Amino acid sequence: SGPINFTVFLTMFGEKLKGADPEDVITGAFKVLDPEGKGTIKKHFLEELLTTQCDRFSQEEIKNMWAAFPPDVGGNVDYKNICYVITHGDAKDQE
Repeated sequence: SGPINFTVFLTMFGEKLKGADPEDVITGAFKVLDPEGKGTIKKHFLEELLTTQCDRFSQEEIKNMWAAFPPDVGGNVDYKNICYVITHGDAKDQE
């Protein structure tokens, strides 16, 4: 038993949350950070929050997160996809 990658972490975290917090509750938490309701958060803002608040992410965890959920060319992170993966364990098909 050694270190786990970010995708494995999300899957495990999602398994823990299944039945406890529906996807819309987790999405609602992200929406607080998205007052314009775009469904995205700026990469630099999310990274700053995750590395400076509460249980801080390490640089390795940040690197793994961006590998799993790369921001778009404008630097926006699709938090609805992150929420879907946390609650369902697989990436949502882009329509």
